[in-house]
Amino acid sequence: MQEHCSLFGVPLWQTGGMTAIRTARQRARAELTNEIKQEAKKQLAEGGSAQLSLRAVARALGMASSAIYRYFPSRDDLLTALIVDAYNALGDAAEHADRPGAPGRERWLLVCAAVRTWALTHPHEYALIYGSPVPGYQAPAETADSGSRVVRRCGEILRAGRPLRPAFPGPLEPALAEQMRTVLSGEELDLEPEDFARLLLAWSQLFGLISFELFGQFTGTADPAEMFFRHATAQMADYLGLR
Repeated sequence: MQEHCSLFGVPLWQTGGMTAIRTARQRARAELTNEIKQEAKKQLAEGGSAQLSLRAVARALGMASSAIYRYFPSRDDLLTALIVDAYNALGDAAEHADRPGAPGRERWLLVCAAVRTWALTHPHEYALIYGSPVPGYQAPAETADSGSRVVRRCGEILRAGRPLRPAFPGPLEPALAEQMRTVLSGEELDLEPEDFARLLLAWSQLFGLISFELFGQFTGTADPAEMFFRHATAQMADYLGLR
């Protein structure tokens, strides 16, 4: 005998089937969303972000042009999804390489090496987030959290590595110190303004090194770049105070 009680007008004996249907639909949607993103990555590799087109992705997947808009309403929505995925993949690589409890200098070098390895393995995704800006695209605020994962992890390394002994200690100019305090007030980074300023400098230098290597700027000088990269990141550790 079936139960006659209902949930929002639906017999309870049917709700399990409805859940299964929803789960199957959600799974199918997730799979197709992933296929769309994988094809978009392929097109990024072939033509760059400026050439990315929803219609071209739909055509490659055998979808109707109108159907793809149910998954990504615009090219910018697809770009945002790819950017968030790239930032999170990079953040995962950095966090998985880290060894909390190890000396701060060792942790810093491990994270730097992992960031470089990820970039060299995924050059087109790296170019999407650290290369030339995409014409007409403005990254929304939702990319900020995933985009700051690496620098937040480095901030944790500095915090755990205290007391820091930076190679070039000294106070900041008052206006710069105030700027750093303003940024720190909105972040969960327990750092002094001077330490945070050093972190920003080292962070930008880290990605500058990787970009120079990836985009061929070291050709004829520090090429191959691995030895120079290790030397530079060790120098950065001294600058940060991770002796």
